[in-house]
Amino acid sequence: MRKFSRFAKLTLQDCPLYVVTRASLVMTAAFKNSFSAAGLGKIRPAYIVVLWCLWEKQGVKMNELARCAGLEPSTMTGLLDRMERDELVCRRADPDDRRALKIYLTEAGAAMQDTCERLIDETLVVLFDGIDDRELDVTTDVLQRVMENARGRGE
Repeated sequence: MRKFSRFAKLTLQDCPLYVVTRASLVMTAAFKNSFSAAGLGKIRPAYIVVLWCLWEKQGVKMNELARCAGLEPSTMTGLLDRMERDELVCRRADPDDRRALKIYLTEAGAAMQDTCERLIDETLVVLFDGIDDRELDVTTDVLQRVMENARGRGE
């Protein structure tokens, strides 16, 4: 197979796709373990960003929540179905628009905020141990630019 990129000479372990994918899987497992150990096994790592958005603002339409969470509306639908099943969120009719639903935290979802935020912080401290703030800022900036590049290609 002919390769035309600057990545042609990389080993699998040096390929950015491999590294980002593996890092994501390791981080997801760490969050799952942290929440399970704290007795919050119903909080899935995929829920974190949605919960975070709802802790900042309740009663939002699904499209607004999807934008906040950086997810496609089709992905958000399934995620909200599972979060509703796990009694973390509920959908209510929008009094200003009969066709729309707004998403709210349940009492249980709201009550978990302090514990979840503490667990997120503790887990991130462990995951980024030995990485200084400058390195983390650069890493975050690079990954945000990758996401912007992907959006520019219609991904």
